[in-house]
Amino acid sequence: MELQDIRNIVELMNEHGLTDFDLSKKDFHLKLKKGPDMDALSGLLASMPRAAAQAAPAQLPVAAAASAAAPAAAEGAEITSPMVGTFYLKPAPDAPNFVEIGSTVSEGQTLCIIEAMKVMNEIKAERSGTICALVATDGNPVQYGDVLFRIK
Repeated sequence: MELQDIRNIVELMNEHGLTDFDLSKKDFHLKLKKGPDMDALSGLLASMPRAAAQAAPAQLPVAAAASAAAPAAAEGAEITSPMVGTFYLKPAPDAPNFVEIGSTVSEGQTLCIIEAMKVMNEIKAERSGTICALVATDGNPVQYGDVLFRIK
């Protein structure tokens, strides 16, 4: 693999908001990571002195209370992204959104588009219901499993 090929892969990672890339061929393996190395951070936390580790749980109840309140506020079933790409609420810049909060949708109806590698992929409703939340932001990258909408 040429250096220019690797640069092109890095550009695609930046363009699509990817943090990991792994490519294996017969006699070649390329692994790229962006951001903090979580394995190294886990090892570092495990090796922390016991006194520092005991001081940290004092902050946990505040975080636990905040995370416990978040699911209670979120209502409806999640519709998640089946792929990595750029999220769009409308088929064209001058077109109306596929759905809005309060829109009633039927199973199979197009909800949005996710652009991945210059291909526009329509994301369809897996069930009928009413859109109660638009979670993803139009024009922003999404990862596999990111919540796009909530439906009830």
